[in-house]
Amino acid sequence: MHKHTLTELSAQLKSKKISAVELAQLYLQRIAASELNAFINVQPEFTLAQAKDADARIASGDVTALTGLPIAHKDIFVTRDWTSTAGSKMLSGYISPFDATVVEQFRNAGMVTLGKLNCDEFAMGSSNENSFFGAVKNPWDTMAVPGGSSGGSAAAIAGGLAPAATGTDTGGSIRQPAALCGITGIKPTYGSVSRYGMIAFASSLDQGGPMAWTAEDCALLLNSMISFDQRDSTSIERAPEDFSRHLADSIKGLKIGVPKEYFGAGLASDVADAVQAALKEYEKLGAALVEISLPKTSLAIPVYYVIAPAEASSNLSRFDGVRYGHRAKNYTDLSDMYRKTRAEGFGDEVKRRILVGAYVLSHGYYDAYYLQAQKIRRLIAQDFQEAFKQCDVIMGPVAPTVAWDLGSKVNDPVANYLADIYTLSTSLAGLPGMSIPVGFGQGEKNSRRPVGLQLIGNYFTEAKLLNIAHQYQLATDWHKQRPTQS
Repeated sequence: MHKHTLTELSAQLKSKKISAVELAQLYLQRIAASELNAFINVQPEFTLAQAKDADARIASGDVTALTGLPIAHKDIFVTRDWTSTAGSKMLSGYISPFDATVVEQFRNAGMVTLGKLNCDEFAMGSSNENSFFGAVKNPWDTMAVPGGSSGGSAAAIAGGLAPAATGTDTGGSIRQPAALCGITGIKPTYGSVSRYGMIAFASSLDQGGPMAWTAEDCALLLNSMISFDQRDSTSIERAPEDFSRHLADSIKGLKIGVPKEYFGAGLASDVADAVQAALKEYEKLGAALVEISLPKTSLAIPVYYVIAPAEASSNLSRFDGVRYGHRAKNYTDLSDMYRKTRAEGFGDEVKRRILVGAYVLSHGYYDAYYLQAQKIRRLIAQDFQEAFKQCDVIMGPVAPTVAWDLGSKVNDPVANYLADIYTLSTSLAGLPGMSIPVGFGQGEKNSRRPVGLQLIGNYFTEAKLLNIAHQYQLATDWHKQRPTQS
C-alpha cells in the first residue's frame, strides 16, 4: 500500500478498501520504524484525529479528491499542532498558534497530516546536512544525501513514509531533492502559492510546491495549493484552474528547447546520458528538439548568492530571542543577549549567509553587489523570454551529478552551491519548473542513485508542464521504481 501513488490511494479510499485511519496508521508505523531521519516531529494522536474526521467526511459524501489522503509538511510551514522549527535550534520546540495557508488549504480539503519533515536550516542548503536535527539519508542509498533543502520531503516519499509532501523552492529546493530521490516535484510560478506561514528565507524567491511520485499526483495537489491569499503581499491573483485538465493531451508537435549551456563542462556523463535518453523518448512521442541558448546561465550562482543572502540577512533579523524561540541563558544586557542568542541559535551555513547578506547590503557595497545582481537577474529573465520564442518548454538536467556521499562536501560550501547551477536561473526568473525521474547514474555506486529531468515552462504554464511530464510517465516506468528497502 505504501508504494501506491496518491491517485491510487484515493481510489482505494473511495471504494472503501481502506479507511483514512488505517492508511494513517500504516504510514505512522513506517515512520516509527524508519532510520532515514526524514521526520522532525510526529504527533500520532493529532494525525489519527484528522483521519477520523476524514472518514466521517467520506461517509457523509463531503469529499474532495484529496480527502483522507496522508501528507507531510516541510518544517518551513508553520502548523498548530506540530512544532515549526525550520530545521533550526533557533526555533526548537516552537509551536505556531496558526496554520500556514498551504497547511490550512490541505486540511480544508480533508488531507491528513503525518508530521513535519526535516530540512536544511531555514531552507539554506543543497544536501539536507545543515539541519540542527541531523542529516537525512537517501532511501535509494543511505550513504548518499537526499538533496536539499526539501530533502526530508523527497526522502519521505521515496522511502514510503508519505505518499505526498510539501516543499519549498528558493533556488532549486524542490526540483533538486526530487531528482536525487527519484520522485516528481514542481515549483509553480512565483507568487502562485501563498507564502503566509512559510518561514521566510529569501522573500523574492521562496515558493512552495508539491512533491509526489507522479505528475498526476502533483496536479491534484496543486489544485488545492494554488490560490490568491490577501495575507501574502507577494500572492498573485489567478483564476481558479484544474491542473489535471491537460494531462491526457497529445504532445505531438511540441517544441523542446535544449540549452547548450546545460550540457557543457561540469555535467557528469552518466547524468547527461540519462537526460539525453529522456529527450529521445520525447522525440518518439512526437516532440521536436530545438537547440537554444541561455547565455547568462553561468551568472546565476553569483547573482543568487548575492540576492538570497541579502534577503536572508533581513528576514532572519527577527530571530533575536525576545518574543519566541531560543534565548541565551547568560547575558549582561540586551545587546549581549542578541549576540549570544544568534550565535547559539543559528548554524554555520545560516551565519555564513547572514554575514554575506549584511556585507552586500552595507554602505559602499550595495551598488557594487546587490544592485548589480538585480540588474543581471532581469537579464536572466529576458534570456528565458527570448528562448520561449523558439520553443514551448525547456528541458535539461536538474543537477550536474547524481546524489553525492553524505559528508563529502560539508567543508566546501561552494561545492554545494554549484549543485544548483541548472535550477537557480529558473528561480531568479520566477518561472515554473519541475523534475521527473528519468533513470539512474552509472557504475557500482551511482547505478543506485536517480537522475532527474528538469522541465521549465513560461509563466503560468503549470498545467502544460504537468501534461508533458505525464505523457512521459505514461510511456516509461521510472516513476514506478522504488528503493529496495522501502
